[in-house]
Amino acid sequence: MKLTAPIFIMVLALLPRQAEAGSPAQPPASQTPKPADPKPADPKTQTPYKPDFALPDPQSGQPPVPAPPVSANYVIGPQDQISITVVDETDLTGKFRVDGDGMFTYPYLGRVPAAGLTLTELQMRLTTQLQNGYIRNPQVRVEMDVYKSQSVYVIGKVRTPGKIQMTGTQMTLLEALAMAGSPTADASNEIIVVHPKRPIPSGTVPSPDAPNEGEEIRVNRRDLELGRTGQDVVLRDGDIINVPEAQRFYITGQVRNPGFYVLDPGMTVEQALALAGGLSERGSTRGLAATRMVNGKRTDVSLKLEDKVQPNDTITVKQRLF
Repeated sequence: MKLTAPIFIMVLALLPRQAEAGSPAQPPASQTPKPADPKPADPKTQTPYKPDFALPDPQSGQPPVPAPPVSANYVIGPQDQISITVVDETDLTGKFRVDGDGMFTYPYLGRVPAAGLTLTELQMRLTTQLQNGYIRNPQVRVEMDVYKSQSVYVIGKVRTPGKIQMTGTQMTLLEALAMAGSPTADASNEIIVVHPKRPIPSGTVPSPDAPNEGEEIRVNRRDLELGRTGQDVVLRDGDIINVPEAQRFYITGQVRNPGFYVLDPGMTVEQALALAGGLSERGSTRGLAATRMVNGKRTDVSLKLEDKVQPNDTITVKQRLF
């Protein structure tokens, strides 16, 4: 059967168009080849597991990955609790308390000395010991969990004087006072912080009356409580915080409120008058005098407004003549 020209042209129009020149024709969806199944990984070529942190072989001479910067140089002491992590070794991972003899019990290794070592030093020591016949390439991390070995002493006029355990590698003066129950009502406004030259014997608490041997820092308590810059002190292990009894002076004569007052460090006569409510209607700043101890004897001393008040002074404000 012969096709006429119009019918032949219609048949050609119904045929699928070929792809543009240079582009291969796409096979039907039903004939699209399926991707080949992935081959199992060759254990010889497979990338080994890499932990979040890794310690190089001590034989390589490279330093270990340090602990967090806040506590990397912290020296471990008795009663501290440390956290040890060994990658893929759950039996060797946990928290361990250092006993009074400075050692702790660790799986495989038995009693391990820790007191006197930094976290980094203990980390390297455990790595080396575990490599000697236990684990081929141990990945060890040592961190602090609970600080117990460092402490300061708060003595004097506070509600609960005594030994205060430091809660971290550092403690501020304000934190130590808060843990000691805060100063009492008769406490001085001047606090003395002593960095002792010699360690304090274990089990003893310094006496407030004992001579201070070491570097002294004097802090105004009011400025400290108001948060003024430079007043708070970062404490060290073994520091002594002495809150002495308030020094007082007495003011009498022509002032509005005569009586005893707490002496602030550096207080002037003018400030003392203001503390007593100022002069009365008949008071005068002329002829101001104080009775004080000089060389073991009570002596009358004339005063000016800018003079400093001394502990136990008795200031007398005279009446004006007119």
